[in-house]
Amino acid sequence: MDLSEHIGRVPDFPKPGILFYDISPLLAHPAAWQETVRRLERAVAPYEPDVLAGIESRGFLVAAPLALQLGLGFAMVRKPGKLPGQTVRHTYDLEYGQDAVEIQEGAVRPGRRVVLLDDLLATGGTLSAAATLLGSQGARVAAAACLIELAFLNGRARMDIPVHSLMAFDGES
Repeated sequence: MDLSEHIGRVPDFPKPGILFYDISPLLAHPAAWQETVRRLERAVAPYEPDVLAGIESRGFLVAAPLALQLGLGFAMVRKPGKLPGQTVRHTYDLEYGQDAVEIQEGAVRPGRRVVLLDDLLATGGTLSAAATLLGSQGARVAAAACLIELAFLNGRARMDIPVHSLMAFDGES
């Protein structure tokens, strides 16, 4: 099955000049979504994770069903101020400014093997920041996986862990 047939392309969203890759049609197609989870399972299982971490917000849609399928726990990586209780934050630089990601304190115990999941790998900034955050808490971040990789943005180069993507686009697709 060609999963890319179930990815919408929305020009000029969220702003002019951007081509948005929409996973909504994939999520709405039961057979394609089931196949997606199966392929992710094959990519992630060899790393023998103890927990999967999903990056806000569409990464939750990827990580949660996969964690259920693999019988694993699921941890959320979110923007600041979105998680209750004590949190741990990592601030990282953007081209023009800074951003941050957080996890709940104790969400991932030291020594636990984690695989990070998101819907899309673009520049790699958020995925790299999430890996750094989890590592700062003693987690062993084994790999990352995503549905879509925008290969022309070369985000994979920012990562020092294996990265798996189910679909790669060159910017003209």
